[in-house]
Amino acid sequence: MKHIQWFPGHMTKAMRMMEESVKVCDGIIYVLDARCPASSYNKNLKKTFGSRPVLYVLNKCDLADGKVDEFVRFIRESGEECIKLNAVNANSRRDITGAIAKLVAEKQQKSAAKGYNRIFRFMVCGVPNTGKSTLINLLSREKRAATGDKAGVTRGKQWIRCDGFELLDTPGTCPPAFENQKLAARLAFVGSINDDILDMDDISLALLKKLAEKYPQNLSERYGIEPGAPLEMLEGVCRRRGFMLRGGEFDYERGERAVVDDFRKGRLGRVTLDDLSDMREVFNG
Repeated sequence: MKHIQWFPGHMTKAMRMMEESVKVCDGIIYVLDARCPASSYNKNLKKTFGSRPVLYVLNKCDLADGKVDEFVRFIRESGEECIKLNAVNANSRRDITGAIAKLVAEKQQKSAAKGYNRIFRFMVCGVPNTGKSTLINLLSREKRAATGDKAGVTRGKQWIRCDGFELLDTPGTCPPAFENQKLAARLAFVGSINDDILDMDDISLALLKKLAEKYPQNLSERYGIEPGAPLEMLEGVCRRRGFMLRGGEFDYERGERAVVDDFRKGRLGRVTLDDLSDMREVFNG
């Protein structure tokens, strides 16, 4: 698979903006993709936070399997606050507001003791397409932040007022360089890297290989194929879906797009790409 690298100019500007804006923030809401929390962890962002308390949100937990609970437990045992949720589900609002209140409970008590009720500010950050804007819309009870199913929808900063606190929506920001290409590939699978710079042949075949290793039953149920060589599996997808060209040749491009799209939208079942060992490596590194 070709080397993956994506750090456009707007991300450099975003990092500078975040370094400046964090000075007026009381805490951080760090959104990770529950399917690949290690891969979507950008240690460069952690350096920006300083000593401010961080709430890790493992979003899209409805697309991940039970392993997500292991990640939540690991982060909590590391001394950090962490919850899992599905920001599309309105019922998740109570969980996230409770966790946010807990993050600044001590500051809240001190403010109350002095006789005033201040507005707390939180920076919402993460790599692209983890659902930061969707989470903000959940908390604000209306569509205040732009959302999309591709990387790079949010480009500038935006303060959004919620009940008793304010949120800073920030652009998704990747590391300047992907040191671990295995984790970078997983970000490509979930749509956190701009598809325009990717070789979809590589991505789809690598995804099929990964799914065949960890979730063969999911492939069998969706496409009626068994684990094998990635290209053979892709041809099986094309055959099952009727993606054929004149002369009986396979329409590989349609097959590739279908596999990636099915995975991203949860049609291939609940999948977790990372292991706990990946989380230990990036979180403690």
